[in-house]
Amino acid sequence: MPDSPQFAFNFAPPERRILSVRELVSRIRGQLEAQFPDVWVSGEISNLRAAPSGHLYFTLKDGDAQLKAVMFRSQARLVRFRPENGLQVLARGRVTIYEDRGDIQLQCEYLEPMGAGALQVAFEQLKARLAAEGLFAPERKRPIPAFPRAVGIVTSPSGAAVQDILNILRRRHESVNVLIYPAQVQGASAASEVAAGIAFFNAASAAKDALTTVDVILVARGGGSIEDLAAFNDESLARAISASAIPVISAVGHETDFTIADFVADLRAPTPSAAAELVIASQQELLERVASLHTRLGRAARFQLLSARQRVTRLSQSTAFACVSELIARRHSRLDDHLYRMATAMRALLRLRHRRLDVAAAGIRPHDLRNRLLARRRLLQTHDQRLAAAFQHLLLTRRARLEQLSARLRELSPVAILERGYSLVFDDKGRLVKNAAQVSPGAEITARLAHGSLAARVESTAPENDRARPVPKERKHTK
Repeated sequence: MPDSPQFAFNFAPPERRILSVRELVSRIRGQLEAQFPDVWVSGEISNLRAAPSGHLYFTLKDGDAQLKAVMFRSQARLVRFRPENGLQVLARGRVTIYEDRGDIQLQCEYLEPMGAGALQVAFEQLKARLAAEGLFAPERKRPIPAFPRAVGIVTSPSGAAVQDILNILRRRHESVNVLIYPAQVQGASAASEVAAGIAFFNAASAAKDALTTVDVILVARGGGSIEDLAAFNDESLARAISASAIPVISAVGHETDFTIADFVADLRAPTPSAAAELVIASQQELLERVASLHTRLGRAARFQLLSARQRVTRLSQSTAFACVSELIARRHSRLDDHLYRMATAMRALLRLRHRRLDVAAAGIRPHDLRNRLLARRRLLQTHDQRLAAAFQHLLLTRRARLEQLSARLRELSPVAILERGYSLVFDDKGRLVKNAAQVSPGAEITARLAHGSLAARVESTAPENDRARPVPKERKHTK
């Protein structure tokens, strides 16, 4: 039978729709997020990793089943406790897929521990961590001053706690100065405001501001629930109290309330009123305390002296001293040996150097410039002595010659002739008169004698052939 068109069949294969891996994962992710937009999951935290960005990555385990989870920084910073491996938690979030690895994960929006409140877990975790750091150690706590001149109070100025503190301080000691730093003691900003008050008093003390310097700080608040006291369980406030250079007294809540601030503070008061009584003692209490301290001091001194004496006796009998003494003696012996060997080696080395120096000195001694200079100096001294002797001889010779000439000169000197009775006659013009014809009668003449001179007037003159005729007497004037 020929094929008819009505009996024809088309067996074409269906069109295949190919998806990429990312497309498939994206579709599954959309289905999961639409199916599980908000779920609560309980499990145990494991493989916890805190990224530097602030995100938390961990795995929730329940028997053999496990689910990866992530909590981004914006939500992680709101968690009141610190997640740890092995902690049973209740997580709230949405189920999604991490496309890069194709892993199903829970994107957490909220996290709380199971069996206890988040605030209580956070309190216990912070307490354990700060205790491990030594912030609660008694040896680091500063003593409260016995006689504070000024007290700083960090609290709410409108609360009942500050009124109780002021009333007690006024009743016990009216002279004490009180400075109040207003701060919120409940709410999100309470911890930072209280820490700012502690920092303010410390800065004033460091700057030595007499008006705002205090000797002790009271951090006070009335009682309340754990949520109301959450600000005093803050880590930043705890570290601010620990870093304070001024002693801090914590007076938060009732006697049964404990906060992190109580453990870190230098002193915990059960109530704000008790804090006021602790910071300022009454006069009778001071006297009783002084007497008690005096008694305790005597007992403690005697006990310490006895304990020290027993300890010294016990230590003196210990074999450790003998071992140490023997060890020190051996070390001294080795030191002496090393010193002796070093001194011997140094002496040998010095002798060797001296011998080398002597050989070198002997080699250069003939060429020593000092010897040459010494020889030249001696030769120069010899010549100098000879020159001095010759000069002295010449001087004596010349002096003798000078004396001879001087004697002859004295013999020929007119003055010497005058000594024999002669005189020199000068006319009125000072010319020497050698001839009687040089002057005329009546002229003024001067006669130079050996000693002195004469002034005279010429009465008469005579030629040279009339020498024998006596000269008439004339008047003489002496000068």
